[in-house]
Amino acid sequence: MKIFFNNKNYPSVLKEIKDAPSLLNYRGKLDESIFNDTLAVVGSRRVTSYGKRVVEEVVSRVAKEGVTIVSGFMYGVDAAAHRAALNVGGKTIAVMPCGVDVIHPAYQKNLYKEIEDKGLILSEFDDGYPPSKWTYPRRNRIVVGLSKAVLVVEAAQKSGTLISASLATKYKRKLFAVPGSIFSPTSEGTNRIIKEGIAESVLSAEEILSFFNKSVEKRSAKKIEGLLKDEKKVFDVLKSEAMDANSICKITKMNISQTNTILSILCLKGVVKKERGKYYVC
Repeated sequence: MKIFFNNKNYPSVLKEIKDAPSLLNYRGKLDESIFNDTLAVVGSRRVTSYGKRVVEEVVSRVAKEGVTIVSGFMYGVDAAAHRAALNVGGKTIAVMPCGVDVIHPAYQKNLYKEIEDKGLILSEFDDGYPPSKWTYPRRNRIVVGLSKAVLVVEAAQKSGTLISASLATKYKRKLFAVPGSIFSPTSEGTNRIIKEGIAESVLSAEEILSFFNKSVEKRSAKKIEGLLKDEKKVFDVLKSEAMDANSICKITKMNISQTNTILSILCLKGVVKKERGKYYVC
């Protein structure tokens, strides 16, 4: 099936970019509401366990509130983002670097079928068109163009993900990035664009939901009960008073890298916030 640029169901948000495709091929459910509130999620193919947890915590919560998750169907952050949306009954759009009938990568056949059944698969390329080096950046402009905001989850210093970040700036899209460990190569790019003021640092799903004017789920006892052992240890320390990461290290006997990782996860879960260098329970 095809959507031509002049058709009424062609996404209006995509028409905003100067190099919008003249037509889109699609498979799945074409419901115009799927284009209303859209968040592109991009990141490393070599996603770490931290990156996966970020997607599980943040993207699933955003999708649950009705924001459509747009990504490029590759392994790593892309696949995790699609899966996170589907797992909570949310909407997701996969933009392919090939024809919509070509499953690439092939081993993600089950994910492809689920998106086809419950979401939308798009491409500007004709059926049967194979992926190649030049089709990926072409696909990236559609991923970003379809979205009102872009979230970067893990990107190395010279990552292709940063091309999508540049497109977000070019297309005047809101750009969010999740900070990572200073010791992780897969966070060098994200940390840099935050430091340079190119992207806004995101520590919780609430910050993204606020951009979309969505209601924010309040912290519940169930969230606290779901914390892992070390997360609960840090959370319990902060219940008494707000403190910085170094102070938490001294009390919990954890190293600074482990402490910072746990604090980031607690912020993403929406149970802890950071203000003026100190962390406190929400």
